[in-house]
Amino acid sequence: MRMRKKKNSESRLAAQARYLFHTDNVMTDPAATLGRAGDKVFLEIGAGKGGFACAMAERHADACYFAMERVTDCVVLAAERAASGEYGELDNLRFVIDTADNLMHIFAPGTVDAIFLNFSDPWSKKGYAKRRLTHRRYLAMYLNLLRDGGVLRFKTDNTGLFDFSLEEIEAMGLTPTVVTRDLHASGWNEGNIMTEYEKNFSEMGMKINMLEIKKPVGKNPDISPEFLTKGPYRG
Repeated sequence: MRMRKKKNSESRLAAQARYLFHTDNVMTDPAATLGRAGDKVFLEIGAGKGGFACAMAERHADACYFAMERVTDCVVLAAERAASGEYGELDNLRFVIDTADNLMHIFAPGTVDAIFLNFSDPWSKKGYAKRRLTHRRYLAMYLNLLRDGGVLRFKTDNTGLFDFSLEEIEAMGLTPTVVTRDLHASGWNEGNIMTEYEKNFSEMGMKINMLEIKKPVGKNPDISPEFLTKGPYRG
């Protein structure tokens, strides 16, 4: 569902500039860019209204948390949530208004410790598989961005997308370290932070699928050429 245009979104976003991040240069050391050299670097793709990002940044105060979201109005709400004081001082959190297609123009290879995909658009229509954020062309990019031993974690309520994701992971020659089709009833639920979607789905009795993969040492597949050219969402 498309979000309604927020009133005064430009001024509201400007008021939360401390939580926004933009760069015209690829970051070879994202943590140092935030003045936190040596910290781990976490990346969330599709941050929505920011609940998961804020909670993760609060819990992992020793990590730099970059939350990417392409919908500006979502970022308005997310940044205002970060500034609300509910989660304390979140000096380690920045929101990036952009799409996953431009990740290679923001982060240098091997600079990210963990990537989080939460309830990504399933792109269910025929012919749209390549747009899914767990398609092998995206997986190849994530593997390049992650450090050796880095983790990709994916959660979804959509069984079809989950099955597709497992097939794509297998096609990449990878074996998940975690696979569960009922996260909240599993041992992996301990410490789980729920997104807004996740809370809603859980209240409706829907099961949450989750998988995790760890980057094998030296696993850096070729990146699709379209991701090496700057797209229209930069800037």
